Amino acid sequence: MNTPNHVAIIMDGNGRWAEQKGMPREFGHQHGVRSVKKIVEEANKFKVKYLTLFAFSVENWGRPSYEVETLMRLLVETLKDEFEDLINNNIKLNSIGDVKSLPNEVRYELGKIINNTKDNTGMTLTLALSYGGKQEIFKAVKEISEKVKNEIINLDNFDDSIINDHLYTKNLPDVDLLIRTSGEQRISNFLLWQIAYAELYFTETYWPDFSEEDFTDAIIEYQKRERRFGKTSKQL
Repeated sequence: MNTPNHVAIIMDGNGRWAEQKGMPREFGHQHGVRSVKKIVEEANKFKVKYLTLFAFSVENWGRPSYEVETLMRLLVETLKDEFEDLINNNIKLNSIGDVKSLPNEVRYELGKIINNTKDNTGMTLTLALSYGGKQEIFKAVKEISEKVKNEIINLDNFDDSIINDHLYTKNLPDVDLLIRTSGEQRISNFLLWQIAYAELYFTETYWPDFSEEDFTDAIIEYQKRERRFGKTSKQL
């Protein structure tokens, strides 16, 4: 079965889902956590090797302080609650983004679980936290420029691999399938370099309602597509 090696998900629609039910946005984020658990388990069943979830963007820091505090609290609670499941399912936890900007408690729990799952050999679950694609590329360009100036990198040997080595995702393959929930059809500054040839899948379903069946539908749609990477069908 043609299963994508790396699936990335923009988990969108928690707030609108809650508001449609006449509930506070926090209610949506709480139910969104349940969807995370279900989809991680489903991706693992499909033997997806890499699953990357857009959990908190650099732009999300601009939301009301109470909502940011809620998201950080839920993140800590989720890390604590799901630790045993990650171990039992042989899942390795990883993170990308400006982790230093996260609250101390989040960094502590995140670092502890990343360290304790580092030898797991199953699916790699990556949380994008305080992450922005433009910011990631800017950081890489700045680091590479310094190395060129100091003659650590020779421009005569410059290629894509050098850029890859300076991204947060240096240990991850390019994305095969990008899923976005809630009906929005944009990338929102997520993995801009890594999705160059990804298949894009948009669904009207809000993230709290995104089920195992919805994930399966996305995989089936992916399997129907012909990935040519610039070539013709006859060349494949």
